[in-house]
Amino acid sequence: MTRRRHTPEQIIRKLAEGNRLLGTGADIADVCRHLEIAESTWHRWLSQYGGMKASDAKRLKELEGENARLKRLLAEAELDKAMLKELAEGNF
Repeated sequence: MTRRRHTPEQIIRKLAEGNRLLGTGADIADVCRHLEIAESTWHRWLSQYGGMKASDAKRLKELEGENARLKRLLAEAELDKAMLKELAEGNF
């Protein structure tokens, strides 16, 4: 099986389909085989995206990206501040 990334919308759709299949009496192994994912993936997705709607998951990904960008900007600002402080002290 080839490895591929799923979008949050696809994950939520697969979780909904899996829950529907589980409701009809299928066991978790059959559901995972039908969805073409590993059981560990099912449990990870369920803990991460369980109970979310597609719009919530999309917003979560956007916020994570924005958070990473802000952390990068803060790190650069701290480096600039440390460099200016060192220059002001005259320690070349």
